[in-house]
This record gives sequence, structure tokens and C-alpha cells, in this order.
Amino acid sequence: MATEPDNVETMGYACAYTPLVLIDAAGYTPYRILPMSECPDQAGQLLHDNLCPHVKRILDRAISKDLPDLAGAVFINSCDAMRRVCDAWRHVRPDDHIILLDLPAVSDDAAIAFFAAELARLMEALSAWCGRNITDSDIETSIQQYNRLPPLFAGLRERLRQGTLAGGSTRMQTLYNEAMMTPFAKSAQSLKQALAEPESEDSDSSGTPVFLFGNVLADPEAMTLFESCGARIVEDDLCTGSRLFTPIETDGSKNPVLRIARSLLTRPPCARTFDPRRPLKMAEDILARARACGARGVIGQTIKFCDPYLDRLPAVRETLRRAGIPLLLLEGDCSLRSIEQQRTRIEAFIEMLV
Repeated sequence: MATEPDNVETMGYACAYTPLVLIDAAGYTPYRILPMSECPDQAGQLLHDNLCPHVKRILDRAISKDLPDLAGAVFINSCDAMRRVCDAWRHVRPDDHIILLDLPAVSDDAAIAFFAAELARLMEALSAWCGRNITDSDIETSIQQYNRLPPLFAGLRERLRQGTLAGGSTRMQTLYNEAMMTPFAKSAQSLKQALAEPESEDSDSSGTPVFLFGNVLADPEAMTLFESCGARIVEDDLCTGSRLFTPIETDGSKNPVLRIARSLLTRPPCARTFDPRRPLKMAEDILARARACGARGVIGQTIKFCDPYLDRLPAVRETLRRAGIPLLLLEGDCSLRSIEQQRTRIEAFIEMLV
């Protein structure tokens, strides 16, 4: 899985809230450290066994040197497990440039201002690491490059909903993964080529439409497995999927760092964020998106020991129950094997929807 990006200077990251445009503005290629590898389980040497499999698997990659030549890593303090992997990373890769940014749990004006200050701290670190000051012009250029990606992904998701994207959700996840680890310009070119392809005539669009949500599910083969069970994933809400590529504000009258902070905090949230004015927001958003894409059912795929999702799932279940939309909850360890073990449950769920 340690695919070498085009640029030698790459910067690792592991969270959808990472400000990719700032990493790009510093001259680095953002590289998503995905929990996909055949590395032996070694993270238990440094982390508790009952800890998020996501952070343990990316630490396994660091211990096994199953990574490209990273200049460093930007971690987001989105949960205690992510903070712990940052600590362990310093031990395993002491020569890396490493920074941990605090992430607010809300998105009001005070939280946005706080996060903007954290991004300014990242800019200072990146400037020191790359040996030059990052200017507003550098950031604006990166924003323009990055903002080419969300509408292209939106077009591909529409093809996916219509059942005309060759390769279906497996292809879609492959494109997401490529975009997480390559320069913006190269990603845009790949996405344009995918959109320019003729609408697929042999795509299996006969599966039952399903909306998929959760945290980390990056292996394209997982989508193939769902489809082999009779599902057709027509939309997703994953931090390794649609949640990562959303537009950055382009109002030139505002501080670009503040605009980035606002854009990141107001994108579709994961379970670790919370709006006290709308405590059921996550559940309501899942219901709205499932209805919008015409899904007959919803599958929630979450990682073991993920406390934020464990806290939110009862509300999701109840909201969908009241709306009459069936829900299947799966729990895994970021491996294809853990999903394969639940094949019978998935098949039974899809049969119920038909």
C-alpha cells in the first residue's frame, strides 16, 4: 500500500478535517495514511489492545515502514485514540516533523476562530519545515486547485446514483483513494477522464440502492463485497469518501485561513462533532441524504471501540425507524476480513429490502 506519490516531499495525514490546502501551499503532497496493508499487528507494543483499529493499523504501517518517504505528519486531535497515535508516532518515527492540531467539537463563531488559530500554528510549522514563508497568495492558489475536485466528485456521485459509473462504488472508492494521496492537479485530471468516459452500459444497476455511512472504510474491495451481496451503494457519508472533498470558501474579502477553518468545520460532520442546538443533527442528516438518493435501506459501517459513533448510533437507529427506513449496523476493524465475516447479515438485510 506504500505507493510512492509523484512528489518526493509528501506530508502524511489521517483525518478528513486536515487542511489539505495548507499542506499543498507549503509545497508538500498530502498523503492519506490509510489503514490498508498486510503489516503484522505490532501496535499493541505501544497502544492498548482495546483501542480504535484505525489508529492501530496506521501505526502498524509506520512500525513496518510500509509508507512512502514522508517528510512528516499532521494529526488532528479529533478523539483520544488519534491523540494517542500521535504520541506513538513520535516514538516510532522520531525524525518526522509532527504536529497535533486541536479540533473543536462545535462550529460556532468562537470555535471557527479557535480552529483558525490552530491552522495559523500549522502554517508556522509548515513554513519552518519547508524553509519558506507560506503567503496568502500560495494559499489562494492551493484553494483554487483543490476546489476543482468537489464538483468533479459530485458529477461522479451522480453517475453512481444513476448506475452509469463503470465499476460502481468500487471504482468510486478507488478514485477517492487516489485523490487522497496525489497532487490536486493530477487528481483533477483523473476525475475529468473518469467523467469523460461513456456512460457504462454493462454496469450492474440491478442491485438494491443503499446509503452507506460511517467513519473509515477505504478498501474498494469492501464495496465489491457489498455489491456481491445484492446491494448497490448509491451514496456515502464516510471520512474516506464524500466527506473529505467539499469546497473551500472563495470570498476574497476574508482571511484565507479563517475561510478554511469555517469550511472544514461546517462540512458534513462526523460523529465526534456536536451541535447543541440540534442534538439529532447527524441522524437527521443521514435520513435526509438516504431519502435524497432514493436508498431503500441504510448500512452503518463503524470501527470497533469508536466511542463517538457508539454514542450517536441509538439516535440514528430511532430516527430511521420512525421514518420506516431499515438500518443495518456493522462493526469492523478496518479489514476486509471483518466485513466478509458479516456477509450473511448483509445478504439477509438486502433480501429484506427487495
